[in-house]
Amino acid sequence: MIKDEGGSAFPQHPIYSLQEEDGIYDLLVDEQGSGMTLRDYFAAKAMQGLVAASVNDGGCVKCDDKFIAPLAYQIADEMIEAREL
Repeated sequence: MIKDEGGSAFPQHPIYSLQEEDGIYDLLVDEQGSGMTLRDYFAAKAMQGLVAASVNDGGCVKCDDKFIAPLAYQIADEMIEAREL
């Protein structure tokens, strides 16, 4: 099953250009500028909050990437699902 990535977090228009070779033109489309997915953006924001909430007296409680990262993506998935309601 492919997860809904939510599209681009910061969408940009693709860049179109023409390439000519021997009188034949090809339309080139560059969509590399589309940036991170909305799912990645939501997960990054959720991770910031989780880490900030975990800080305790200058140390980090449960600041383990095996705990924080999966939870951040779980929150991101829930946020994407909530957008469809």
